[in-house]
Amino acid sequence: MFQALPKTVTFAEFLNWQPDGECYELHDGVIVEVQPVGDHEEINGFLAGEITLEFKRLKLPYLIPKQALIKVPARESAYSPDVTVINQKHLSSEPMWKKSSTVTEAASVPLVIEVVRTNWQDDYAHKLVDYETFGVPEYWVVDYLALGGRRYIGNPKQPTISIYYLVEDEYQVKKFRGSDRIISPTFPELNLTAEQIFQAGRP
Repeated sequence: MFQALPKTVTFAEFLNWQPDGECYELHDGVIVEVQPVGDHEEINGFLAGEITLEFKRLKLPYLIPKQALIKVPARESAYSPDVTVINQKHLSSEPMWKKSSTVTEAASVPLVIEVVRTNWQDDYAHKLVDYETFGVPEYWVVDYLALGGRRYIGNPKQPTISIYYLVEDEYQVKKFRGSDRIISPTFPELNLTAEQIFQAGRP
């Protein structure tokens, strides 16, 4: 039985409450369940596998944890991205990593991926601004169902991968659809198309 909590909570209260094996985020003090299902999980798993192969090939000190939190500075918000690439070299300076798998410094997170759910505004608006402010160098929004607003994915709407990357502390964006080859600043030799990701590697 979960402990009853007030309508809004602090990050410390959220950490004390969070049950093992369940996936929740904190959005401005409000606890939000983010348990992925079905196709969403297939895309998560495919991307985690492909990116892991790439950073191992390049002998980079990276890992993709099953669950990790990114604590947004100066706000009662913490996100658990669908795929979080962590730079292990920086974890020794992360005060919350050992106890709560939480990172608080942008140097620890070279790449974050969110696979869009029905609450697409979180990925295209709130998280976009927060990851930019936090300083995440590269942020993917994988919109395989074309749920996002037309201002984000165009008209007519179609499945789109938006890759945001920092230039002088502001995000620039490139969009990929169909047979477009993904261009990742973090992994420039990654050999994937948007369609391969949408199909999650199915033959």
